[in-house]
Amino acid sequence: MMVNSLSLCYHNKLILAPMVRVGTLPMRLLALDYGADIVYCEELIDLKMLQCKRVVNDVLSTVDFVAPDDRVVFRTCEREQSRVIFQMGTSDAERALAVARLVENDVAGIDVNMGCPKEYSTKGGMGAALLSDPDKIEKILSTLVKGTRRPVTCKIRILPSLEDTLSLVKRIERTGIAAIAVHGRTREERPQHPVSCEAIKAIAEILSVPVIANGGSHDHIQEYLDIQDFRQATAASSVMVARAAMWNPSIFLKEGLRPLQEVMQKYIRYAVQYDNHYTNTKYCLCQMLREQLESPQGKLLHAAQSSREICEAFGLGAFYEETTRELDARRAELLAKTPGEVEEPAEDTSGEHTHPRSLPRCACWSGAGGRSWHSPCMKRFNAPWIAFSVLLSLLLSKSTSPLCGTSPRNWRSRLRPSSVCGARAFLRVDWVRRAPR
Repeated sequence: MMVNSLSLCYHNKLILAPMVRVGTLPMRLLALDYGADIVYCEELIDLKMLQCKRVVNDVLSTVDFVAPDDRVVFRTCEREQSRVIFQMGTSDAERALAVARLVENDVAGIDVNMGCPKEYSTKGGMGAALLSDPDKIEKILSTLVKGTRRPVTCKIRILPSLEDTLSLVKRIERTGIAAIAVHGRTREERPQHPVSCEAIKAIAEILSVPVIANGGSHDHIQEYLDIQDFRQATAASSVMVARAAMWNPSIFLKEGLRPLQEVMQKYIRYAVQYDNHYTNTKYCLCQMLREQLESPQGKLLHAAQSSREICEAFGLGAFYEETTRELDARRAELLAKTPGEVEEPAEDTSGEHTHPRSLPRCACWSGAGGRSWHSPCMKRFNAPWIAFSVLLSLLLSKSTSPLCGTSPRNWRSRLRPSSVCGARAFLRVDWVRRAPR
């Protein structure tokens, strides 16, 4: 049995809830800036994560979990490492444990989604579908608690019967979890239905582990003081905020909400700095604008087809150009290094291979991806690098003495131009040898 090596406190915390397409790195960092104590990533499915490789991205100073098609599924950075919770969608204990071990060195905690009522989650027996199978819940959580070094939590919805809800949470507590988040609605209910503060309070009163109250954005939470009122109404240890934080992440500020224009510009800066895919940036900004989508700025945002155009719509065109030049310079510097100049990778204690110099191509529908290679600033680099790739591949194909223990064929496979939509037009030059699969 492994012992959790990081004790994350869940008492008296303000928490950014997991939200699909919203809980990516730029939004999480923004919430931390405005006073959130803990931030959750969006729900990520176990099967998708198990296909990923852990990649150290020296260009962005991030850790990326990259799928076989080079999409970045999860991106994080050192600044949030002690406060980011990785939420997974799973219906299998062994898969859940494998994912937890894959990410545990880069996150503060592991959470299992047992509350999402949407079909993409429930159709695989995940999310709220788990609520009807307490035995599976117990097996998944017990396996995670025993097998990972990080604190384990889960997020549930209440059941139609309070008695059944209390019986379930007591069983969950016995697995050894560190906390439980409770959305005060049933699986069938939606935001227009009132949240049950009474049910959350009843749960908080019978459990010894921290209870995190969730679901108050529609009826209760419009500003910071409302968060405290919701905590008192539910007798919960902490409060998790979803839509109110999506609309304006400065909800966590004691001093009160900041002007939306300021918040959006700050979000865009993070999105550009961390190479967020423009479709995800656009989605999050639309959630913030809400009723202002028909304003002149809202129409510009709606028409934007790149990160550059989004920046220009918000008066950040110069920032985009400057940041793009800096990222391209870092990338070029790494690509210019010869094999002899690149250090060997440090020992990877996570059990996954790390590429200290690899430059993942990033294009994910949920927004963890990078700028499109079709953008004007990328096109000028494309042809020279492709020509260089072809020439070097031909030279290596005639080599009879493999370099650094790798065959010429393997070296050619490391030197190829990006070819998928949304990828960067730079070569994947992995000068460090890949670990055997």
